[in-house]
Amino acid sequence: MSELRAIEAPFVAGGPSGVAVRDRLKNLAAADEQVLRLVGAHLGALACGDLKTRCADGLEHDNQTWAVRKRELTVLSSSRWAGAITKASHDQWALARRCQAAHIADLEAAIATIEHRLSLPVGEKGSRKGPGGYRSAQEWHAKSRRLRVLTDRLQREKADQQAGIVHIVRGGKRLARTRHHLDAAGLTETEWLQKWQAARWFLAADGESGKRYGNETIRITPDGQVSIRLPAPLAHLANAPHGRYILAARVAFAHRGTEWADRIEANRAVAYRIHLDVDRGRWYITASWQIPPAPAVPMSAALAAGVIAVDTNADHLAAWRLDVHGNPIGNPRRFPYDLSGNADHRDAQVRHALTRLLHWAQTCGVKAIAIEDLDFTAEKTREKHGRRKRFRQLISGMPTGKLRARLTAMAEATGIAIIATDPAYTSQWGAQHWQAPLTSKTRTTTRHDAAAVAIGRRALGHPIRRRTAPPPAHRSDEQGHRTVQARTGARGREGPRPRIPGPRTRSAPPGYGQNAGDQNAQHRSERSAEHLQLMLSP
Repeated sequence: MSELRAIEAPFVAGGPSGVAVRDRLKNLAAADEQVLRLVGAHLGALACGDLKTRCADGLEHDNQTWAVRKRELTVLSSSRWAGAITKASHDQWALARRCQAAHIADLEAAIATIEHRLSLPVGEKGSRKGPGGYRSAQEWHAKSRRLRVLTDRLQREKADQQAGIVHIVRGGKRLARTRHHLDAAGLTETEWLQKWQAARWFLAADGESGKRYGNETIRITPDGQVSIRLPAPLAHLANAPHGRYILAARVAFAHRGTEWADRIEANRAVAYRIHLDVDRGRWYITASWQIPPAPAVPMSAALAAGVIAVDTNADHLAAWRLDVHGNPIGNPRRFPYDLSGNADHRDAQVRHALTRLLHWAQTCGVKAIAIEDLDFTAEKTREKHGRRKRFRQLISGMPTGKLRARLTAMAEATGIAIIATDPAYTSQWGAQHWQAPLTSKTRTTTRHDAAAVAIGRRALGHPIRRRTAPPPAHRSDEQGHRTVQARTGARGREGPRPRIPGPRTRSAPPGYGQNAGDQNAQHRSERSAEHLQLMLSP
């Protein structure tokens, strides 16, 4: 048996560090919408220019250049609007740098895979440790040309990284490219222009503790009145003192409304963002604030009532409840979702499936949900899986990051702990050791259900693999029961079993197995035994 991959210990996932709630701005007057459009367009133009300046500074940026940019923006807006714009530019540049580093890592992995396969003879089969050669000379030639393309691309990306150059499209690169494919997107030029302008607007203000209601720029009172501090060039549009504009709409956050009200009444920082949904023609406002991280629940306390193990798949969640001993209870559950359509539809499907999962956990009285710590970052490259296009699309469509973040945030409000486990061999060992024993005439256990059992047992600290009992020598089970699992504290219980040399029959004499395969050693042991018998004979 080949060596197994190192398996990490399960851990309790940390809770969310922030909260975001959203409400619709209803009953807006025509003048209100006109003011919001003007403010968003004006601040969006300032944000575009500031982002361009920040990208031009590159690695030479420091606090002094930041102060210069902020002073220039303050004249055209206000001090707080300038601070929000420059902070957004810094965050966007830092995000672009992280994406650039991830792209370079993907290119290096793809180049290493192609070089390895090109070095092998054509048609050579691969193994578990690495892929084999390409199937034909034509494919070998095509991949050699692709290697040159990827190498040139990697050199350009590394040169940009060293120079501090990043490429950012404010409003989104996908939306910008849609302009050239309006027929395929089903949009007219006017509709696309409305989306493009709305995506480039800037109507966001960071909170500030100690100020009235936690935000001086976009302020919401406890009774739901929304007012905005207008930029200096648009101060003539104010309908309230101190250059403020009060909207006719009232806001009432249904979700976490009490928590939001407690914060603003205590003048604690709350950030707001106003945006327009062009498809629906509706304005929304989002409130967000930071929360202290909740103390991690001890693993023993979280698993005191068992666990619900979840196996993540492309179209459903396969869940099964396990007791503290690792035994499945009841029947498995399946929570389907449809990931086709736009992003809002996919997000709603994931939230609906997780809501049903959490409701089932509360009904069972379980305080922990075990899920795999999946990360397909290094698994999505086409060079790793070759022609398996459908498999690449499958793993690319699985919302692992979004699902884990959603589940952690939603479980925090219910008091259920999320336990992340290592995904190594869960599907393989689950199907091998648990699918057949858990299948009966009235229940069909799928491979995904068996994987959920494997995930739950790993979270509980029990081994996944089950030893198979040897065939008895005769009708009475003389050798005893050998399906007992290794204890929790046993070292290497998840590793491969040691290879015991020698035959597997009961007729072999003691000590025969240690010399199995070495005939000379066996003859030496026999000659030494005969020599000892002659010496002891009278």
